Amino acid sequence: MMMRLNLLPRPTPKSHPLPFSRNPTIANRYSSNLNNDPVKLPISPLFSCKRFVLPFGDGKPSVSTDSNPSRTVCSAVPGPDSGGYEASAGDKKAGVIVWSAMTLMLAVVNRVLHKLALVPMKEYPLFLAQINTFVFVAVYFPLLYMRYKGGLVTDEMLSIPKAPFIAMGFLESVSLVSGMYAGAMLPGPVIPLLYQTFLIWQLIFSRFLLKRTYPLNQIIGCFLVAAGVIVALTSGSSNGPMLAGMGILWPALMVLSSAFQAGASIVKESVFIDAATRLKGKLLDVFVVNCFGSAVQAMFVLLCLPILSNLKGITLSQLPMYFKSGAACFLNIGGNTTGCAGAPMLPLLFIISSVLFNISVLNLLKFSDAIVASLAVRASVPIAIYALSLPLPYLPQVESLSPFFHLGSMILVVGLILYNMPKPQKRLSKAL
Repeated sequence: MMMRLNLLPRPTPKSHPLPFSRNPTIANRYSSNLNNDPVKLPISPLFSCKRFVLPFGDGKPSVSTDSNPSRTVCSAVPGPDSGGYEASAGDKKAGVIVWSAMTLMLAVVNRVLHKLALVPMKEYPLFLAQINTFVFVAVYFPLLYMRYKGGLVTDEMLSIPKAPFIAMGFLESVSLVSGMYAGAMLPGPVIPLLYQTFLIWQLIFSRFLLKRTYPLNQIIGCFLVAAGVIVALTSGSSNGPMLAGMGILWPALMVLSSAFQAGASIVKESVFIDAATRLKGKLLDVFVVNCFGSAVQAMFVLLCLPILSNLKGITLSQLPMYFKSGAACFLNIGGNTTGCAGAPMLPLLFIISSVLFNISVLNLLKFSDAIVASLAVRASVPIAIYALSLPLPYLPQVESLSPFFHLGSMILVVGLILYNMPKPQKRLSKAL
């Protein structure tokens, strides 16, 4: 039996939004439909087994129900004037505040746990890097599948060229492994400082590869970041320069890690630029890029194992024993686990924090933009530097930072803020 109700047109009260306007998945799918085709929406338990057909935009909304219990889908047919339903300004502001705070907290935790995880895994950074990449693949691909089933990821998005992901995965794998090796040897407060050279590399690569020009504030910001790193490292701790007696290898390897990561970010940006053309203006879902990038990264880390292990004096025949020992240290089981105190808790906490941090950044991007997300991440640098100078469990020594180290850190933060300042909007003249 069918029942059709024709109602007089009236605007939806702001205090009573439609049920599916609160669901971002439904709202995004509804607003992305431009051909006035029925949009299938996941049904709410509120609607039980009814089918609602809601034509909007023509001034004559109607509701029809079907008692067929097999119909468990809501359909909405947008009219010509319907623009979809978006979250209110208050919801967006609350989302920005919540996810900014979450991103800042997780960024600090992740930086600290990165150093702590390398205390028990100091002899097995390659094993930790491999486990980290496999966990990302295991987490991202189920999320990509869920978004594909939900309609947020389309077949066109999945069919974009895969060649750039090879370059992206290679650069990220080298960055990850070199960062693990350097992080195991460097003092804790130095690691986030050296990694901020990422901005300098990113500016250089995008200038020559993407032919991009930068405003004066970003150029000055990069110089301040470089100056802050130099001041902090040359002053160091109260006992003298922080890198005294360490040589140039490990600091250079950490800077090189940030350079490879900056190169990967440029390739990733070019993927989004190319996809905007291929998808006719539609935005490529970030999970598509992260999933394929993480898969190729894991593959390259696996392929590089013989070369990287050989650099440590481990032959190909000894590689299975290296992984067996690495797994024993990671799990802290067996008779030969000397120096593995803190495992498996610290490595697992680091991997979990890495996954949560990346998901938090993606959620912050949904509510804000890249500038807000970048500021939230960069704001963690001085906090992480201070945290890593404190007496933490399992760290062999505590760094007493000098006043000039704090001065260098402040210069770096000013440079980060200046680099991420939004561009001034040009006012359009009213007289055209």
